[in-house]
Amino acid sequence: MTGLIHDSDDHRAIRESTRAIAKKYGPQYFLERGRSGGDIDELWQDLGAAGLLGVHLPEEYGGGGGGMAEAVVIVEELAAEGLPLLIWVISPAICGSIIAAHGSEQMKRNWLPSLADGTRKMAFGLTEPDAGSNSHNVKSTARRDGDGWLISGQKYYISAIDQADAVLLIARDGDLSTDEKKKLSIFVIPTDSPGLTIQQIPTSIVSPDKQFTVFLDEVRVGPEALVGEAGSGLHQVFAGLNPERVLVGALCGGIGRYAIAKATDYARNRKVWSTPIGTHQGVSHPVAEAHINVEVARLATRLSAELSDSDSPGVGEAANIAKFAASEAALKALDQAIQVHGGNGLSHEYGLSELWFVTRLMRTAPVSREMVLNFVAQTSLGLPRSY
Repeated sequence: MTGLIHDSDDHRAIRESTRAIAKKYGPQYFLERGRSGGDIDELWQDLGAAGLLGVHLPEEYGGGGGGMAEAVVIVEELAAEGLPLLIWVISPAICGSIIAAHGSEQMKRNWLPSLADGTRKMAFGLTEPDAGSNSHNVKSTARRDGDGWLISGQKYYISAIDQADAVLLIARDGDLSTDEKKKLSIFVIPTDSPGLTIQQIPTSIVSPDKQFTVFLDEVRVGPEALVGEAGSGLHQVFAGLNPERVLVGALCGGIGRYAIAKATDYARNRKVWSTPIGTHQGVSHPVAEAHINVEVARLATRLSAELSDSDSPGVGEAANIAKFAASEAALKALDQAIQVHGGNGLSHEYGLSELWFVTRLMRTAPVSREMVLNFVAQTSLGLPRSY
């Protein structure tokens, strides 16, 4: 048992296996690679070899045959050990899930085994400088060129594309779209394609998973690059967006656990005038409240994973609520852990302050808290649409 979560025997085994690999590397590995711009190839290979990257993907394509419930255990446990890996959410989860749901047989056999074993990674290209949260308004355009397409445009805040072998890119279908109705198509584009270039975005985020602007200048892809049906991308992309929200909930649940563990350990051992600071309610009560909020968010995340795995119509609402609750709880837990440590909370030695911005990012990405509130207001509560 971890907190309020009671694992099944299978989930306990997955959690223990994940924890063993995570402890081999530790939070300083993550922070050092984040500071230096280094990669996490050794960790990624170990996770792939242990079957901890493709646990949710179909067995016939090299996966574990599980679902989001199993993926949540892995992503959360990595983050709880100080390794919040955005690339796990992006490559095997978003991209792997979309390809598993909508890719051709050839595409599945080409990509899913290598995403599952970690030998290849895939980035996800949706957001643009001017489209914001309005995915209907993407301006990157794909136009027919013989039996393939030419794709031009720009993507913004694309995570970890420098590590990726390809990018799963959403573009406006220039041949099928009209002024009244935009049609989207999804393509798998190798990152070494002529005409595709990337530029790192300088940020305050300390993580091996960097952020990039992606430029596409008449990038040509063949018919094998199309995911599913041309013009059906808006529907198809939700096979990845709901898992993304579920697993951001898991990532934040793990960060929250990491922060609280650090805070409680310090409060037990740090003494002022021979008394552990944890004896003071001014220290213990805020940490206890942060723990409660994190555990509630973890329960919401677990429920959203179960609904995802059962194809429940309520998964969209549950995934959005889990992402919202977990990102809020994680940020408050991290802030409180820093406060408990006093000045030490800002020291590199304690590994807290450098997680601030990657945790803060989760209030904005992959969907902002304001858009979650719009969704809940309009969909859950039936209030008038605000946009």
